[in-house]
Amino acid sequence: MTAYTDLMTFQRETEALAQVSGRLEWDQETVMPRGAAPQRAEEIGALEAVLHARRTDPRIGDWLDAAEGAETDEVARANLRRIRHAYTRTQRVPARLAAELARVTSVSQGIWAEARAAEDFAAFAPTLEQIVALTRDKAAALADGGAPYDALLDDYEPGATADSLTAMFGALRPRLVALRDRIMGAERRSPALSGDFPEAAQMALTREMAQAFGYDMTRGRIDKAVHPFSSGGGADVRITTRTSATDPFNCLYSTIHEVGHAAYEQGIDPVHALTPLGQGVSMGVHESQSRIYENQLGRSRAFTSHIFARMTDTFGPLSVDSPEAFYAAVNRVHPGFIRTESDEVQYNLHVLLRFDLERRLIDGSLPVADLPEAWNTRFEADFGVAVDRPSNGCLQDVHWSVGLFGYFPTYTLGNVYAGCLHAALRRDLPDLDTRLAAGDPGPATGWLRDKLQRHGALRPPRATIAHATGEEPSEGPLLDYLEAKFGEIYGV
Repeated sequence: MTAYTDLMTFQRETEALAQVSGRLEWDQETVMPRGAAPQRAEEIGALEAVLHARRTDPRIGDWLDAAEGAETDEVARANLRRIRHAYTRTQRVPARLAAELARVTSVSQGIWAEARAAEDFAAFAPTLEQIVALTRDKAAALADGGAPYDALLDDYEPGATADSLTAMFGALRPRLVALRDRIMGAERRSPALSGDFPEAAQMALTREMAQAFGYDMTRGRIDKAVHPFSSGGGADVRITTRTSATDPFNCLYSTIHEVGHAAYEQGIDPVHALTPLGQGVSMGVHESQSRIYENQLGRSRAFTSHIFARMTDTFGPLSVDSPEAFYAAVNRVHPGFIRTESDEVQYNLHVLLRFDLERRLIDGSLPVADLPEAWNTRFEADFGVAVDRPSNGCLQDVHWSVGLFGYFPTYTLGNVYAGCLHAALRRDLPDLDTRLAAGDPGPATGWLRDKLQRHGALRPPRATIAHATGEEPSEGPLLDYLEAKFGEIYGV
């Protein structure tokens, strides 16, 4: 037995326990009885304490010291790199703090959901204050004298910094705003789909679309949740969606989006299962998969012509009467409060708002009590619409309630990565639209599986995209794609 073998045996057990913890969280979001929340918080907190103890076990340091330099295989070196990075970071966070943060964020999910339903930010504010305080402590411990927000970012996008993201987002914003303004001033309008769409039929169609995009239902399942998400890895990858009787796109595209996440996890080479490489390398790269599935593929003119036919078969005649009108309806640019329901043009403006506000929450310049006013003021300045209620404002997203500070910017980073991947994919698959129009995204999803998904976390995030596309990632391809697509739809 070598030090590397001993380390990886220990790591497999840790990864398996982490999957169990994730399953508890999935259960909490989907089918857990509401009255079980306090006990579940204790269970998750206890498991987190066990995981923290394993992740800081001093034997890991000894094994790493012995294995590093002795292993020359690319996979082994990548595993060692990721274990060393995680070990160093986890050692910096006291076990008590890790367990308390896990316990509080478990309870807070229910508190947030009830406050959101009741349109009562004040009911959630004390819990959010507690989460922010604990997250600041965690950030300070992780930063070890560096920038606290950058330390939080590293959990989701290793190598990213607030400064690098601010520069990228600064380059995105002017062209996004200019495109949005041209569209809003255009004479051409896109229709909105209207009608009544029974839930059972929506769910049947959404399962069909999930499987068309390669989701393996023998290793997954689709359930409903307040906020759609993907959970798990390897042989057990679950997704959730939501339905609206008047908006089937909500269900359909939430599902395709989450299938992108799930396909990444399901597509990783099984040899990496229950190792540090057997998962998506970062949330930005993960989001690139969900966004390219949802938008560049799922909202393309070719694939929407197939969806139009299937929706007509399922629901009867629609309020839009042609594939071209349906394509315009799917891609309609319109004012709206909700990030997850936003069109491609304005989506990143929603993310930039959250990125700026959460940095201020972490550095202490924005007290939690002032968050609704800060959100509403910024939203009206960015979108020209006054927020009418908390569920359309700062209570709409679950992320802060579960301590995911540093997560939001990865959504826009994922869009940037998706733009790069789409440009390369179209270069390699010039006849893709023929297959998409037939309802078959297989060539595209196969390309993504081969170029990116099967490698898991073998390479760092930016190197993962560069390896798949042959070029360093930049915001240019995304902006070019948006301007071409929506310029054509709206004649601007």
